[in-house]
Amino acid sequence: MNVSDTRELKLYGIGASDGISIGQAYLVDKKGVDVIKRYVIQERTLANEIKRFKTAVSKSNNELRAVIEASPEELRQHANIYETHIALLKDKMLYGRTIAYIEKERVNAEWALKKVIANIKLIFQNMDDSYLRERIVDIEHVSELILRNLVGAKQENLADIDRRVILVADDLSPADTSQINLKKIMGFITDGGSKTSHTGIIARTLGIPAVMGLETATRMINTEDIIIADGTQGTVIVHPSEKTILLYQERQNRFEQRKAVIARNCDITAETSDGFRVKVMGNIELPEEVVAVRDHGGDGIGLYRTEFQYLRNHAFPGEATLFNSYKDVVEKMYPNQVTFRTLDINGDKVLRYHIDNYHEDNPALGLRAIRYCLKHPNIFKIQLRAILRAAAYGNLRILIPMISNCFEIKETRRLLDEAAASLAADGLLYKRDIEVGIMIEVPAAVIMADVMAPKVDFFSLGTNDLIQYTLAIDRGNRQVAHLFNPLHPAIVRMLKSTADMAHKHNIGIFICGEMAGDPLYTPLLVGLGIKELSMNPFTIPIIKQTVRSLNFKECQQFTHEILQLADAAEIAKRLQQNFGAMYYEEADVCEETVNGKTA
Repeated sequence: MNVSDTRELKLYGIGASDGISIGQAYLVDKKGVDVIKRYVIQERTLANEIKRFKTAVSKSNNELRAVIEASPEELRQHANIYETHIALLKDKMLYGRTIAYIEKERVNAEWALKKVIANIKLIFQNMDDSYLRERIVDIEHVSELILRNLVGAKQENLADIDRRVILVADDLSPADTSQINLKKIMGFITDGGSKTSHTGIIARTLGIPAVMGLETATRMINTEDIIIADGTQGTVIVHPSEKTILLYQERQNRFEQRKAVIARNCDITAETSDGFRVKVMGNIELPEEVVAVRDHGGDGIGLYRTEFQYLRNHAFPGEATLFNSYKDVVEKMYPNQVTFRTLDINGDKVLRYHIDNYHEDNPALGLRAIRYCLKHPNIFKIQLRAILRAAAYGNLRILIPMISNCFEIKETRRLLDEAAASLAADGLLYKRDIEVGIMIEVPAAVIMADVMAPKVDFFSLGTNDLIQYTLAIDRGNRQVAHLFNPLHPAIVRMLKSTADMAHKHNIGIFICGEMAGDPLYTPLLVGLGIKELSMNPFTIPIIKQTVRSLNFKECQQFTHEILQLADAAEIAKRLQQNFGAMYYEEADVCEETVNGKTA
């Protein structure tokens, strides 16, 4: 391997899929639809222009159907991603508005689609939920496909790549990634995307390293440049020195060896050396992801985000649809438990069929989650009825999001009773005796935990929002995102006080935020006595392995010590000193983490 004399350059992004790949870069050509010109359509040819748009949509639909048929076996479980893109082709927000724009403005289809997509992007960018903000990427991928068919631009076929390379692209659509030949593609890096984007999900499914959100990779890297993509740390090294290549080859070998051992042991119980057992569970958005939880040794589902079934539809789903889906999930996971988080939606998240048709300037602090459900009890009770019916077929519990006062708990229990009574009157099979818990994601809930604990069966710490609200930081804002720190002393103290209240009142407590799926934080969480962690299914094996490497009493002592600290960097340093050898084997990586670049 020839190494360039050019000075070594390090780029920082988001580690979307663990692992290390070393090799030549291959810059994916995405040119062809960058420049769209506007021109006027005469009245007599307006119908033909609309027909041209519909033809492009139809051709795009056929191409996506072909992608599904040709998808490798590993990606079949994610067929829903491609189905989502097919649904978007005919979505009124995109399809209907584009036709209306052509008719009203009498402009060419390309320009109309471009303007419609620009407006949709503004709507999505104002959404509070990061996962939903990122769904604009799906709309962009679909619109790009339509545009290519409108202008007749050829799309590069990644399946034609005939050498071992690391893909470098502005972004990769699910259709792009479905073409990946694992014998040729060692990994990929992108300017856009994130860990929760569909591209990131597919990268983890394929088991190849991926670094995303680099912003400038396509400008800094050329085809045939030697690069290193570290999907674990979220870094890319361009023109690495011989010394750096040798270092990363050693890391690569250790990673692969450890990965094989962890995978073989994923079904082994997560229990510390002195007998403290932790249930390691999976977070899912869609019923199809149950398979991934089981395959990775999950002890159940700690967070089922039920709102995504609503967002995939063009109207609120009926009780029968919800029941059949919920029943399927609990039956597949039985006897393990499934935690159903009730609807966490607001006006922005159901724009296509929202019944209020209002706009919120700050939806993060608006009518969302339980507030929305209590304002619309008829919608809420349909879901509650479906959950209670599914409970008769498996092991489930209910989790109520965004709780900030005791009234919300009382009202939810009242509606649950009403739902149960209505099911009994209808003669339908159901189970009412199920656990009801609340998400602790608002500082008010932490402060009120002592009076809320006797009213519920468990607490679930939603660390993502709890950190965001406590530190007054929007993770989607690049200007302040670096201040989002799970090891801020205020956050550590909040976790401690909430865990203490749960233990005092003898109720369950678990964590379903991103902290749960990062082995760096596992010693702290175990030291707090938290017996359930829920995370992305793909991180379950490493967390189970981490728990087995710990001693509960040592973790307790360590947690007691760091609670005395007033600086997040010092807490991170102590974590590295005490447990860092389990995760990061090189001192330079430890230093980067303490400095906040990868923590």
